[in-house]
Amino acid sequence: MNKLKIRPATPTDVPVLFELIQALAEYEKLSHLVTGTMDALQDHLFGAKPYVEAILAEYEGQTVGFTLFFSNYSTFLTKPGIYIEDLFVRPEFRRQGIGKALLTYIAQLAVERDCGRLEWSVLDWNEPAIAFYQRLGATVLPDWRICRVTGDALPQLATQTLYNL
Repeated sequence: MNKLKIRPATPTDVPVLFELIQALAEYEKLSHLVTGTMDALQDHLFGAKPYVEAILAEYEGQTVGFTLFFSNYSTFLTKPGIYIEDLFVRPEFRRQGIGKALLTYIAQLAVERDCGRLEWSVLDWNEPAIAFYQRLGATVLPDWRICRVTGDALPQLATQTLYNL
């Protein structure tokens, strides 16, 4: 019997998914940035207007990893895409093919949905992850940087004058 199961998250998985998100933040030394709640995650995954999807990895019945993703769009390809927001496998379960299985599952979804690309970001210090992604055929784009508006800067930008004629 296969010890690994990859499956879509269900509403009852939200507590363990939130726990994995916190474990990811701890691994990335970003725990202080986790300000969201399980209720918000529940709503964004399974509410009236879902924004994201999640896939769980179970090893011998224990949830050991996840990926959370959403749809995006390529104007150049004029095709939808999938953006992986997070991919995480508990450290003690790494090097067993679980991360590869999660990425393979998402790649299959991308092909089924006729997506033009599958994308995600990786921290520049995370050399093991970068090497892993490259072994799977991913290209790490050296010329692109993530731009982010968050916190107080977001409402400040939203109140800017739209037209300055």
